[in-house]
Amino acid sequence: MSDPGISENDPRTVISVDAMGGDAGPSAVVGGLAKSAAKNPDIRFILHGPEAELRRLIARRRGLAERVTVRNAEGIVKMDDKPSQVMRHGKNTSMWSTVEAVRNGEATVAVSCGNTGALMMLSTVRLRKAPGVNRPAIACLWPSRNPQGFNVMLDVGADIKAEANDLLQYALMGASYARNGLKLAKPRIGLLNVGVEEHKGRAQLKEAHDMIAAAADTNMFEFVGFVEGGDIPSDRVDVIVTDGFTGNIALKTGEGTAKLIGDLLREAFKYTPLSRIAALLALTSLRRLSKRIDPRRVNGGVFLGLNGTVVKSHGSADATGVAAAIKLAFVLAQSGFTERLAARVASGATQRQDTENSEQKLNAPNE
Repeated sequence: MSDPGISENDPRTVISVDAMGGDAGPSAVVGGLAKSAAKNPDIRFILHGPEAELRRLIARRRGLAERVTVRNAEGIVKMDDKPSQVMRHGKNTSMWSTVEAVRNGEATVAVSCGNTGALMMLSTVRLRKAPGVNRPAIACLWPSRNPQGFNVMLDVGADIKAEANDLLQYALMGASYARNGLKLAKPRIGLLNVGVEEHKGRAQLKEAHDMIAAAADTNMFEFVGFVEGGDIPSDRVDVIVTDGFTGNIALKTGEGTAKLIGDLLREAFKYTPLSRIAALLALTSLRRLSKRIDPRRVNGGVFLGLNGTVVKSHGSADATGVAAAIKLAFVLAQSGFTERLAARVASGATQRQDTENSEQKLNAPNE
């Protein structure tokens, strides 16, 4: 079977996809590609993995072969591989090949279900940090009471540390993500803390509070101040800014709690014959609730602050989850997100430098 290739004159968006590394294997990834291709004729794919296996899977999906270029990569990054090992020995892996397609300008966004730590390190080293970015961040979508149905939270695990300047950059990047990914003209930013009172929290948080507040008007977002854990799914805020240690714990806690509630509901409705009847009567409402909180619908953490966009899909994602990650990648690619984000961060860095220069002049002794 001939390789269709990617023409330089093709106006359609190209997504680079890692077929390996996920728990469900390449069949789930190819299934996700097929779902995405059926819904959007403007997507093309570069798919990375063992060529013979991938071509067999693609051939079973009508019309998909014409939309996919296969790049042979025999190596696989396993979930327990150390990021340092991948950097030293991973050049023949599907993950490396996936990121490299973005680095070379062949694709706009990379999507992978693989090892998060390895993908983050590989993306940072190969794509490099955008000018002015000290620490990249991972942003995730969180189900919320807002009209758009989701809030953005970052960082959720790229780096456990975050100084005041880093939190300001997260706010700028989160605002850009909300504008381009959720179509919010003036997103509301909140800084996660142990309380909403301004005197609470670490010194870095108080310093970041003032810096984010000062940057709000120029960067077209509204700063609502400190927010608490209970505000993460609320309609008070659109973007929650925090360090990667706190954000990752909050994310894993939320996912675990959602699974517990789902399991408890299923147990409750099976408890007696009467409860089974009640479940049948409430079936429509339960399906609506299940769809609203289905983690597959918000599948995809976005690596922000790099010279290229990378979407990290859940390792356990099925075809529906992979399709959701690809949809997010497509939306960001269509909006020119990488360029807009870089411009926003650069603007914020310039403003900080101007402020620091002004303060130095004011504090300088008279000659």
